[in-house]
Amino acid sequence: MLVDIHNHILPGLDDGPKNWEETIMLAKQAAETGITHVIATPHHKHKHGGHYYVNEPENINILTEKANKLIKKHGINLSIHPGIEFHIHRDILADLEEKPGDFLTLNNTLKYMLIEPPCSYYPEHTMDLSLRLKQKGIIPVLAHPERNKIIRRNPEIVYELVSEGVLIQVTADSITGSGRRLKNFSHHLLDHNLVHFIASDAHHYVKRKFKLVSAYEYIGVNYSSGYREYLERNAVHLLKGTDIKPFHPLSIGKRRQYFFLYNHPLNKIKA
Repeated sequence: MLVDIHNHILPGLDDGPKNWEETIMLAKQAAETGITHVIATPHHKHKHGGHYYVNEPENINILTEKANKLIKKHGINLSIHPGIEFHIHRDILADLEEKPGDFLTLNNTLKYMLIEPPCSYYPEHTMDLSLRLKQKGIIPVLAHPERNKIIRRNPEIVYELVSEGVLIQVTADSITGSGRRLKNFSHHLLDHNLVHFIASDAHHYVKRKFKLVSAYEYIGVNYSSGYREYLERNAVHLLKGTDIKPFHPLSIGKRRQYFFLYNHPLNKIKA
């Protein structure tokens, strides 16, 4: 079983596939790389490219069921499961109390929830949100912290979150891609046992592909087969809603090779 916990495979919900044809292309690509299960995680309460994405759990569940029927009809060996990617917006704490039904857990297990920080700033209430979710019995999974410029400058933020029980997901392309600032920082997190999941964050069968397996292969070669197996196993636990036993996190500080050129164009990122 090979599980991808974060992707945008459902059509018409966000900046992922525009139609069912593109969804089928993405599903074929995932299956061809060896992925057997994906958790669809459309954006929620997220502003991007002039759009504001709001996705209700009921609609996500309906589209997930439809997607599974369609890919089965096409003979694709892939199972799609429901999820959501919560943007950490200003009013998310109020929403958590007033609209708890909006907070869809990954694969409806009531165990893990994917939360996404903005890229351009770090919300001060991120820790408070994480602790409140934990109080409700839900383990927060922080999506792609390597994209957040404040976190890259202050990697101890990740250590503090992990120390409080937050789990961390890094994007596959950040492990193997050409973006130096993301790659160096992601490797720095791996070096300090601060990564619990690798996910594709796939959006499009050409522009943003399923690159999960290539990232696992890189980790197997450049770290260890045991580290790769640990990350793969964590994704299975998340899908099933079973307990994860994280590696002991190591205290982390700034690393010169990604920190010392913060005025370099590579370190500039749009919100």
